[in-house]
Amino acid sequence: MNGKATSHRRLNEVSKIHAPETSDLARLIAAYAPHDGLFDLNIPGLHISRKSKINAGCVHAIHLPALCLIVRGSKTVIVGPDTYQYDSSRMLVFSLALPVAAQVTRASFSEPYLALRLDFEPQKIAELVLKVFRHGLPPVSERKAVYVTPIDAAIIKATTRLMECLAQPADAELLAPLIKEEILIRLLRGPIGPRMAQMGFEESSVQRIAKAITWVRANFSHPMKIEELAEMVNMSASSFHEHFKSVTSMSPLQYQKVLRLQEARRLMLSTTADASTASQQVGYISASQFSREYSRFFGNAPIKDVAKLRQESVLSA
Repeated sequence: MNGKATSHRRLNEVSKIHAPETSDLARLIAAYAPHDGLFDLNIPGLHISRKSKINAGCVHAIHLPALCLIVRGSKTVIVGPDTYQYDSSRMLVFSLALPVAAQVTRASFSEPYLALRLDFEPQKIAELVLKVFRHGLPPVSERKAVYVTPIDAAIIKATTRLMECLAQPADAELLAPLIKEEILIRLLRGPIGPRMAQMGFEESSVQRIAKAITWVRANFSHPMKIEELAEMVNMSASSFHEHFKSVTSMSPLQYQKVLRLQEARRLMLSTTADASTASQQVGYISASQFSREYSRFFGNAPIKDVAKLRQESVLSA
């Protein structure tokens, strides 16, 4: 048996092991997501999604810090040059706001893709870190902002209880915050805990990069000077550049470029803006440079790409 076949066999075995834990959560997600789409629930930071067919291509978006669980189906997420694949046997954790390209890779009408996202609050993580790591944090060798880790049955059970709170307004108000804390504590006590804990420390490299990212997201259409960003977060320019890339898998300029291209695409899709207008609004001076970078990033020239997306939207409506 070759390595790929062995990997698939192990993946199937893991999925079967966790099927009983995910079945109740899948039932609840299906009940609150009666049709395809993304649903914001009545518990702050809790979102679910359903899809009955795989994506024709990647969906580009900004992904905020969060825990991501799939209870049915599978998905691929691309961050810069890195690709992450996960399903009901693995969970995905984001510790920073990152531009991503995502594609649902397994879904059908009979077995729709069902997923849940729980957004993180860095301040809450900071509070819990002091309780979980009373004797200080273990050393952290990796600074990546995206982690894929085997599913934790206890987290699935806690998430199921969180979803059950939706049936009672009093539970959603009083018990949901406690269950969210439980989920965070279990993540902090797990294999990725020390890395995740960096989100809560003001002077950690991850938190410093998070501060820089907040500025870039708010000012992506303006010129960016690495030296000024580095000074803002109390780092040298070379150290800032190295930390930024190790955490996000992109350089600061690449990060800014992705934000600009994503926003330009959104403008052309949601307004009457043409490629020239959209490129200027997001900070491009050269229309030809915008067209080249857009084509390289999305796979088609702006006009052709937008026309294709609109046609796909009509066909799927």
